[in-house]
Amino acid sequence: MRPVIPYVTAALLFGLGVFGVLRRRNAVLVLMAVELMLNAVNLILVTADTTVRAVLPHSGQVFALFVIVLTAAEIGVGLAIVLQLYRLRASVTVDDVPLTEPAVDRAGSAGARAEAGR
Repeated sequence: MRPVIPYVTAALLFGLGVFGVLRRRNAVLVLMAVELMLNAVNLILVTADTTVRAVLPHSGQVFALFVIVLTAAEIGVGLAIVLQLYRLRASVTVDDVPLTEPAVDRAGSAGARAEAGR
């Protein structure tokens, strides 16, 4: 078997996934792009398992199975985060996600310090 076609296909899928992660603003589409990248890795693992004779039999297929299990867990957690983000912000755009929390003073509100300074 010539492994060129699956390797090129996997490279194209991985490149498309990287483009989706870097370009998309919707969190659900970013998760789909990550899935595409992981499926490209699975394709490489299975192709390498069939073309390269390793010491352990079917090791690429076993690694691909582990990647599928980890992908299912990642999607479960990722979708839970996206749903919570939608409930809080009514939007799932990645640009609207605050990376830090607002500073809270000892009085318990973020605006108390601003009002005290006036």
